[in-house]
Amino acid sequence: MAGNLRELLSEEELLKFYEQMVVCREFEESCAEQYSKGHITGFLHLYSGQEAVAVGCTAGLKQTDYVLSAYRDHAQAIVRGADPKRVMAELFGKATGICKGKGGSMHLFAPELNFMGGYAIVGGQFPIAVGLAWGSQLQEQDRITACFFGDGSMNQGTFHESLNWARLWDLPVLFICENNFYGIGTEVHRASAQAALHRRTCGYDIPSEKVDGMDVVAMYQATKRAAEWVRERQRPYFIEAVTYRFRGHSMSDPAKYRSSSEADVWKSRDPIPNLSRRLLEEGIADQARLDQINQAALAQVREAVRFAEDSPWPEDAEVWNDIYV
Repeated sequence: MAGNLRELLSEEELLKFYEQMVVCREFEESCAEQYSKGHITGFLHLYSGQEAVAVGCTAGLKQTDYVLSAYRDHAQAIVRGADPKRVMAELFGKATGICKGKGGSMHLFAPELNFMGGYAIVGGQFPIAVGLAWGSQLQEQDRITACFFGDGSMNQGTFHESLNWARLWDLPVLFICENNFYGIGTEVHRASAQAALHRRTCGYDIPSEKVDGMDVVAMYQATKRAAEWVRERQRPYFIEAVTYRFRGHSMSDPAKYRSSSEADVWKSRDPIPNLSRRLLEEGIADQARLDQINQAALAQVREAVRFAEDSPWPEDAEVWNDIYV
C-alpha cells in the first residue's frame, strides 16, 4: 500500500473497508464457535485472513456486475450486500436463510444482488461465469462477470476450458484467483508446474497480474483498473491475489502441514490490523473511532447469531419447492 491513503481514497471509503473486513472476520470466528456448538453442521470453510480480497475487489466492481465464488463464500456474499443475519440463518439451516436453509455454507446465492452463487464443486463456477458473461455480451449490457476461485481449482479441466472459451469469444470475465498456497493440504508448488499462477494464462493470450491480497487498497485499485479494462475491451483478464487463510481448509482440518513460523509470518501481514495502523498513523481515524467500529461489528454478528437461533426450521413441504421437477 504505497503512498498516502488520503491521496488514494476518501476517509469514508477507507473506514468502510475497515468496517467490512472486521464484520467478515467477526462473522467467520463466530461461525467457528457455532460449529463447535453443533449449530452449524457439514463442511465449513472459513475466510479469516483473506478479507482484503473480498472487500477490495467488491469495491472495485459495479453493483450490476455478476459475482461468483467458490465454497469459501460467506464474506463474498456479505460484502456484496447480503444481510449477515440471513447468511448466518442459512448456515444454521433455518427457513429465514438466504436460500431458505437449503444451501448451507457452500451454496449461498442472492441473484437480487447479482451474487450468482458459491460453488461446492471445485471449479464449478468457471463455465457458469463464462456463460453469464456471454449472456451479458449478447444483450449488450454494461456488465462484467467477476469469478473468484482458489489456487487448487486451477488444475481442473473447467478452468482451462473456460479461459479458452472466454478468450476465443472475447467475453467480459474478470478471473480472480485467491492464492492462499494450499489446495486443502497440498502446497501449490507440489500441484502446479508453474507456481506463479498468473503466468499460466499466457497459453490463452489473457493478460494477468499478481497483487498483494493482504492489502485491501491494492486489491481495490487492481480490481477497479482491471474491471474497467474488461468492460471497455470486452475481453477477459486475470488477477492472482496472493493471500493466506489463517485457519485450516475447513473446520475438520488441523492444518498440521503448515509450520507455525510460516503462519506467524502471514499473521504479521493480517490486513485488518495493518489497515488500522495506517489509519491511525495518517490521522484518518483515532482509536476511539476504530473501537466503535469493532464493537458495532461484534454486535452485528451477535445479532445474526440470535436471529439464526430464533428462526424456525423449514416446513417439511418446503422440500418440494425450488426444484426442477
